[in-house]
Amino acid sequence: MNCRFAFAGVIALASAPLFATTTYTFEPNYTQGVVHWDHLGFSSPAAQFGQGQGTLEFDQADPTQSSVKVTIPLATLSTSVPDLDEHLRSADFFETAKFPSATFTSTKVEKGSTQNQLKVTGELNLHGVTKPVTLDVALIKVGKNPRNSLPTLGFDATTTLKRSEFGLGKFVPQVSDEIPMRITAQAVDAKAYAEYLKAQEAAEKAAAAKDAAKK
Repeated sequence: MNCRFAFAGVIALASAPLFATTTYTFEPNYTQGVVHWDHLGFSSPAAQFGQGQGTLEFDQADPTQSSVKVTIPLATLSTSVPDLDEHLRSADFFETAKFPSATFTSTKVEKGSTQNQLKVTGELNLHGVTKPVTLDVALIKVGKNPRNSLPTLGFDATTTLKRSEFGLGKFVPQVSDEIPMRITAQAVDAKAYAEYLKAQEAAEKAAAAKDAAKK
């Protein structure tokens, strides 16, 4: 396969106009969140989670017709304090051996207060409990990634969870029940990304074959 033609095909696909609804896939390395809490009134520790995977059906003309589903592996939860990380993964809190991931599935998307603001309501499944959650979403950018020309979008989202509602209420109220959360995510056109990966694989195989022929 001629790699130049393969990459040309990817660029052509990436340059095509967006249809009413485009399927995006989340880029795990750029999909993460941060939570923090009040600890005895003295400090506000934080934890980070990441490697989110899922799909976003995005309608740029009418974002209220969009939908999202994302899964977060809780093994990524980290406070940078090993003992605390171990405690959070234990039966006192997330029980990650039994409940290894959290999943959010949207049920409604509404316009926010400004053009790039949305309210996304959905079902959050966490620690074996499913509850409705509303995210305040700010759409950051929709366009081509300058490094690979693939259609990409990015957004930030915020919400506040009441951890006791998910069976995670140990030490309430000494440690705050309400947990603010901030999420940042980047997603890429799923079809264009699949073609891009194929082209990369073809290029790597061609390079390997060329190197082998020189030996």
